[in-house]
Amino acid sequence: MQVVRIGLDLAKYVFEVHGVDSHGQIVVRKTRRRDAVARFFANLPQCLVGMEASNGAHYWARVLSDLGHEVRLISPQFVTPYG
Repeated sequence: MQVVRIGLDLAKYVFEVHGVDSHGQIVVRKTRRRDAVARFFANLPQCLVGMEASNGAHYWARVLSDLGHEVRLISPQFVTPYG
């Protein structure tokens, strides 16, 4: 299965990655340290990445866009955690 959408939860040191396929089935659920995030996304096919608009989100949006991903920043009031 191929990842089509990823939710990226940004934090200081450890980021959570949650990816689903075109049917909404979970295909990726990983924890990555800050220094491994760009390398992880460089090895993925282009997909849609959503993340909460926060302090570091604009930096990561530029990094992921440069890797070919479509990035959408989401206002905090519309972000709900995955359970």
